[in-house]
Amino acid sequence: MRFASYMIAGRTGLALKTDGGWLGLAEGDAGFPGTLQSLIQAGGDALAQAAATLASAPAVDLAAVTLLPPLSNPEKIICIGLNYTDHSAESGFKQPDYPTVFGRFNSSLIAHGAPILRPAFSEQLDYEGELAAIIGKTARDVTEADALDHVIGYSVFNDGSIRDYQFKSPQWTPGKNFDDTGAFGPDFVTADALPPGCEGLLLQTRLNGQVVQQASISDMVFPVARLVAILSQFMTLKPGDVIVTGTPSGVGLARKPPLWMKHGDTVEVEIERVGLLSNPVRDR
Repeated sequence: MRFASYMIAGRTGLALKTDGGWLGLAEGDAGFPGTLQSLIQAGGDALAQAAATLASAPAVDLAAVTLLPPLSNPEKIICIGLNYTDHSAESGFKQPDYPTVFGRFNSSLIAHGAPILRPAFSEQLDYEGELAAIIGKTARDVTEADALDHVIGYSVFNDGSIRDYQFKSPQWTPGKNFDDTGAFGPDFVTADALPPGCEGLLLQTRLNGQVVQQASISDMVFPVARLVAILSQFMTLKPGDVIVTGTPSGVGLARKPPLWMKHGDTVEVEIERVGLLSNPVRDR
């Protein structure tokens, strides 16, 4: 199943992709099943019931509504750094034997089509195309063998980074949490429609049409199942939590000269069978 979250006339809507196109309902419409986040948190067969309802809903032109991140208010957005060996090398880091974990806050999230905003006081706005895994069932001390049972679906993420602020301290939090830098979406695809852990799928980032990152999800040092197992050792992962699983090599920081995103650029992140996330870049 493939869903998209949107806003129309101030009301939050949910759309389902079918062979005949996108069908959707919004708050206030008879039969509105709820937001994607509320359905994931409800668990059980809530998503399947919503899909059955939306299958007979009116058509929705996603180009005529305001798209939202699949989940706009997750409790936790857990990001993983240095999860591709080539990216660790280009960044000057020894490949860690334990995931590099940092947090991103939901105040930084934007949707497909919304502008990534570069602050006036930094030119170092960088792209990071990534796979996002969404938790669907509470996970605490789960084994790697069972971990994917706790992942309900996947989406696309661009972990826009302000590099000079990222490295102002040993913790990366400032440079990873500027408003309007965390592009997320547009589609949420249930895990049963994709290979386990999205293994083998191609991730590609393009800046103004030029490919700047390309890798297989299978190249991750810590695959999705291992990440869920490791993270669940020290925190309870809850339905609706998002794990942003790391970026491959090719980031602008590592290029000579550096390749920073600037006003007027368009950045796209595409993951095979998951979706295409596109955002213009603007000065704030």
